[in-house]
Amino acid sequence: MTGKYSTFKNIQKQIDKCAKILGLDGATLALLKEPIRTLIVNMPVKMDDGTVRIFTGFRVQYNDALGPTKGGIRWHPDENLDAIKALAALMTWKCALLNLPYGGGKGGVICDPKKLSASEKERLARAYVRALAGFLGPLKDIPAPDVYTDPQVMTWMMDEFSVITGYNVPEVITGKLLVAGGSKGREDATARGGMFVLREAARFLELGLMVDESRLYMPPHVLSNIPDASPGDDVVNVAIQGYGNAGSLAHFLATRLFKNVRVVAVSDSKGGIFNEDGLPYSRVSRVKAETGSVVNYESSMKISSEEVLELPVDILIPAALENQITGKNASRIKAKLVLELANGPTTPEADDILHSKGIFVVPDFLANAGGVTVSYFEWVQNLSRYYWDYEEVYRRLDAKMTRAFWEVVEALKEFKDKNIDPRTAAYVVAVRRVVEAMKARGWV
Repeated sequence: MTGKYSTFKNIQKQIDKCAKILGLDGATLALLKEPIRTLIVNMPVKMDDGTVRIFTGFRVQYNDALGPTKGGIRWHPDENLDAIKALAALMTWKCALLNLPYGGGKGGVICDPKKLSASEKERLARAYVRALAGFLGPLKDIPAPDVYTDPQVMTWMMDEFSVITGYNVPEVITGKLLVAGGSKGREDATARGGMFVLREAARFLELGLMVDESRLYMPPHVLSNIPDASPGDDVVNVAIQGYGNAGSLAHFLATRLFKNVRVVAVSDSKGGIFNEDGLPYSRVSRVKAETGSVVNYESSMKISSEEVLELPVDILIPAALENQITGKNASRIKAKLVLELANGPTTPEADDILHSKGIFVVPDFLANAGGVTVSYFEWVQNLSRYYWDYEEVYRRLDAKMTRAFWEVVEALKEFKDKNIDPRTAAYVVAVRRVVEAMKARGWV
């Protein structure tokens, strides 16, 4: 993000575009383009060898006009403030678009989790909460897991906040272990929400995607006993760039929730594979787990991760890194529908090119909003101390994602004379809600 393409600058460009469409004044625009609070902390952590290391952490609370800020915590050796600001901004629009009572936030720590022991991770998690305890809280700022953090890390953080507070506060953190107040359905929420939006987008575009209604709300452990789809003549081909949690689960769910999906290409950081007859999830995922990369799956042709993007498929799912579809390669994208499970995979220049080609892009802060939506459900369950089963979580998620998609479609129709693309339409829906709240509260 610190190179040629800055995701935060890309987001600011989108806000500028949105401001012109909505006729926003200068003060409102200025408040939307920068975070309300940016916190930087330095945390001493005792290591297993007895030495003390100082870790730098961030927390950005971007905008809280709609409610307490919400967003994940990333642990990465290359973490930086530009990335955190960008993701906090995206969380703001994501929560507004899904009509969640949250503002957007994001946090991070500069560290290499692969070089930390479990006990060092626990001490770092607790140090982060101690450093930020005055700024966190179930009605202030509610963190969640992100890159290289997980339910165990969130549970340690929740416990540390509870120790500081003097009583159990499960609602201060989401994405926790189930036994500590986590929600069923959280493990595949991002990909599952993406599939619900994919179904609606395919209906809108008349792509002929056939849904297996009986499987839509089945939990992962039940779906894992069902084989991949066996598409007939009306096959819908899919390519997935990225095979982390979101990408691999998209492969898993797409071939089980839909009757005629064939995933013909996938990739990870080491390259991609292609097979026009389809890539079975069970075998590809096993090779990935056993060898560390999908490229070792033998019944396929090796291609580059960039080539995965340019295949003549019906649906493309970027689920890897930001800035993958740019002004340089956008003209070579052939998919009819792009579902952005990754954050910021498409640059503004690429958006213009894809829109001119008639390619429908479901933007990241809609496509991957399932995670924060189920985090919201977890928070609601924690507050009430009443917990839902898988089917209820998935039905509520489906309703939220479906409504948000069609609100974007309505915005496309509302501003048809301006020929806006789906991302801009999603921004219009989200920004308008935030601006209405800011004005109602007397901020601007």
